[in-house]
Amino acid sequence: MDARQLKIAAAQAALDHVEDGMRLGIGTGSTADEFVRLLAEKVADGFAIQGVPTSERTARLCVELGVPLFSLDDLPELDLTIDGADEVDGALGLIKGGGGALLREKIVAAASARMIVIADESKLVDTLGRFPLPIEVAPFGLTATRLAVERLAARLGLTGDIVQRPDKDGPYLTDGGHFILDASFGRIPDAEALAIGLAAIPGVVEHGLFLNMADAAIIASQSGARTLTAKT
Repeated sequence: MDARQLKIAAAQAALDHVEDGMRLGIGTGSTADEFVRLLAEKVADGFAIQGVPTSERTARLCVELGVPLFSLDDLPELDLTIDGADEVDGALGLIKGGGGALLREKIVAAASARMIVIADESKLVDTLGRFPLPIEVAPFGLTATRLAVERLAARLGLTGDIVQRPDKDGPYLTDGGHFILDASFGRIPDAEALAIGLAAIPGVVEHGLFLNMADAAIIASQSGARTLTAKT
């Protein structure tokens, strides 16, 4: 299977966890897109769900394919969120935000009774950090916020470039109008300490460490899809 086929395999396995009538958080990214396409086929056949998208990108795809959408204010408590990840470790710690939707993704996941991550085996890591950690920050005071992140990293023994994410016409802007700093630490031995430290920096809106949030991860490989839990 090629990379897209692996994503489809993970998305197909996740669809088995979606029940008729569910209030469903719908993630963002290339793997989540495959899930939306498969979900739309079931909806077209009469399957009923109430979807809450984690980004404008996902919302557009859902509208295009006929997946019914609601806001999180309409449905503040969700049964399940299905979303992708940029990295998954053995304890189901995640790095997310490569697609720029980490704030909404985390809000939706936190509002859900369960979260299932879908990914191919290339996203599995022993220690988080190989993928640059996205840190969503307020535009106001950007330099001060970046310096605070750098000081925190130094205290935790983390090295690597921390750069503002660009876009084709200037700095990248999230759906909420924020910037993103991508921190290339390479390895994060104490992700919990970093998460706590980042949350204490006023200019940091949110970070891409999703710890103790996922209940399971469906990982697709050439031999098929398998489900990991925090206990496996």
